[in-house]
Order: sequence, then structure tokens, then C-alpha cells
Amino acid sequence: MSKNPHVTILIANLPAERDRRVIRECLTLEARGFDVTVIAPRGDKNLKVLPGSRNTRLKPYPVKVYGSGLLTFGIEFGWSFACIATRLVGEVLSGRAHAVQVCNPPDVYWPLALLLRAIGRPWVFDHHDLCPEVYISRGGEPNKWVLRMLNALEWLTLRTATEVVATNQSFKDNAVRKGVHPDKVTVVRNGPSITEIAVDGDPEEVTAPDGVKRVVYLGVFGPQDNVEGVVLAAEELIRLRGRGGWKMVLAGDGESMPSVRALVAERGLEDVVELTGWLNGSEVDTVLRQATVAIQPDLPTRMNQLSTMAKTVEYVGRGLPVVAADGIETRRTLGDAGAYVPTGAPLEFAEVINELLDDPERRQQMRKLGRDRFLSMLSWEHQAGPYASVFERLLSKRLRGRTAPAAATPTTARIPRQRTGAEQPSRVDQA
Repeated sequence: MSKNPHVTILIANLPAERDRRVIRECLTLEARGFDVTVIAPRGDKNLKVLPGSRNTRLKPYPVKVYGSGLLTFGIEFGWSFACIATRLVGEVLSGRAHAVQVCNPPDVYWPLALLLRAIGRPWVFDHHDLCPEVYISRGGEPNKWVLRMLNALEWLTLRTATEVVATNQSFKDNAVRKGVHPDKVTVVRNGPSITEIAVDGDPEEVTAPDGVKRVVYLGVFGPQDNVEGVVLAAEELIRLRGRGGWKMVLAGDGESMPSVRALVAERGLEDVVELTGWLNGSEVDTVLRQATVAIQPDLPTRMNQLSTMAKTVEYVGRGLPVVAADGIETRRTLGDAGAYVPTGAPLEFAEVINELLDDPERRQQMRKLGRDRFLSMLSWEHQAGPYASVFERLLSKRLRGRTAPAAATPTTARIPRQRTGAEQPSRVDQA
């Protein structure tokens, strides 16, 4: 057995090979001399080691699907808890899991945090989602008891962690308000590395072979993502500039896909709205490189005000101008690389997109500003150091005298490109 310090990472909501944030974290830890195991739902049955890694072990568990609804979520998360707990105990008994990182949702693993901390093992909470706000954002009148339960679970998850990794400043502020000492919260934004982005130098606009200007949405189709709003914005854009010379491309999939597809058909927009479905890495690059403008349609709810969407960093990494509803973390991410609308109404999006499609100089200025922000602050290369420092601090005794492998530094380790929306259903920083 390796004598390297060992980190076990727990995921409940998607397979490890589809969680690009976790892939980046694993490669960063490997580069700093750690061994890593990921316990997550089963994805590709043939995978034993995380794609792109040196030796990160995968310990998958079978996924049970019971239907839909609140009761179903409870049953599925109960099953995940039992599977994760069983495998985690096995890791501890095998002499691994010197430190554990848990990624939410859900916020139900705090009893395991108490157990691990009782035997002297650090427990790090990687805060992907604000679960109470996600619940509210899904529409309808929230049940006050469910909301109280979610808030209590979040509080317990934050307070039982040895340290917290927050995906942006708003998440850190949330943790501090709930009693976590600021020194115990590290901001690690969620964005691709420079090696993942197929853009070199200044991001010049690429005209698609057919000469059509493309407005692109990239990501998951969920109830809180307002993809239907993009379809309605396309309808408004027809009124402003006609049906020729442009197209709205919706790249991704999710539970809202049937309603989005039905809306496109109902409004007769098949000629201007293209639904691509899931795309592989090279296809994502092609779509984004040929895009004229990108759209972030998330409405300015409390959750979206405090979250940074993964797609936003994908956009600016390639130098795309972004039209978005105004929000605290959206502005922190985009700065002047974004054009903002006040409420996220379809007509607001259509008017700003229409202006940008007719203003190549402004688009090029926004492209350069976005690319500069990515290179100077948003790329994973700027997040890897703070992230690794959490475990280097917690496991300093085990690391003493050891050196990281020279062949796998965070700036050169190549992260496999995954399918569109691979950070989801985790939405946030999503940067």
C-alpha cells in the first residue's frame, strides 16, 4: 500500500467521471503527492481509475431509481447515504481516508463528519449548492417544514466540517453567517483549466461556415435554468430582426427538455432554435468557437444572485460575450465582459442580443475582456493552489518530507473534456 497521504472524496448526485470540478480536484491532489479515492454513483462500469488521472481509484455504488417527487428524493438520498457510509468505513479500515471531502447536494452527511472527526480524520465540505435556495427556485409554494429542514441540514453540514471549500465569495459569506470561522473557509472557484479551452491568443470571432450568427446556451435543462426563457427570447428576436441570418443554439439536456421541445414546436420556432442534445468535448468547443454571443438566462432569484454558473466560465474562457440577468456573482465573474438585463424577461434578452449582433466592435471588446478575466483570475490554474493548500494544511504531518510528482502539475495535467453540463446537477461555481 502506498504511504502517500490519502484523501477520499464523496459524491452523491452524479458519477465521478462526469463531475469536472472533482476531476480537477483529484488531478490537483495527485500533483501535490496525495493518493485519492472517489466514492460516487456508478457511471461507466468499465472505469476503475478516474479518466486522465494517474491512479485515482473509483469506488462506485449502484444507483437506485424509484420515480419522482420529494419522497423519491428522500429514498434515493437514504440509499446513497447507506452506500457511501459502507464504502467509507471500508476505506478507513483499509488504512486510507486520512482526510475526507464531501460534495453536496445533499446536505445529509454530517453524521459521518462527526464519526470521522471523532477518530481524528479531517472532514472537508466542498459546498457546490445552496440546497434551501435550490428548493425554493424550483417553483411553487415551498413547504415551510421542508425549508426549515434544509436550512438545518445545511447548518449542520457547515458546522461539523473541519474546513469548508466555498465556490465563490457569496458562499463563503453564507458559511460565515452560519457560524464558520472565516479562516476555515477557502474560496475555490469552479472553472476549466487553460489546457481545456481550445482558444489560443486573442479570441477572434469565428464565422460559422454557413455565415449564420449563433446565440448559444450551454448547460443543463432544469426547472431553475430558465431555458424556456431562451426560447421565448428567440421569439422576441424574430420581431426585432426577422428570421434570417441568426440562430439560437441550445446545447445540453435535462428534465426540462420535453417542455422546451414542446415550446419550440408550439411557437413554430424550429427554423431558428436548434436543440443539440448532449455534446462531447470537441463538439462543445466547435459550438462555442462558432458562437457570436452566449446567453446566461438564469433569473435573478436569491440562489442565482449568490451562485456563479459553470457555463459562465466556459463562455468567458473562450472569449464569448455574455448576455445575462444582473446578479451579484454574475458581475463578479464577468465584469465588463457581460451585458446585463434587469429582470431576465425574454424581451430584455432579445433587445440586448439584437444590439450585440449588430455591434462587432463591442463584441470584440467583450471577447478580449472575458478572455483576460479567465486567464488572470477564473481558470483552474488560479484555484488549484488554494484548494491543495487545504489538504496540505490538514495533513501536513503525513506530507512532511514528501515531494509532488514532477510529471503531473496542476497547470499541465490534462483534464478530459466531458459532456455538456458535466458539472450539473451541481449548478454553481457553478465559478
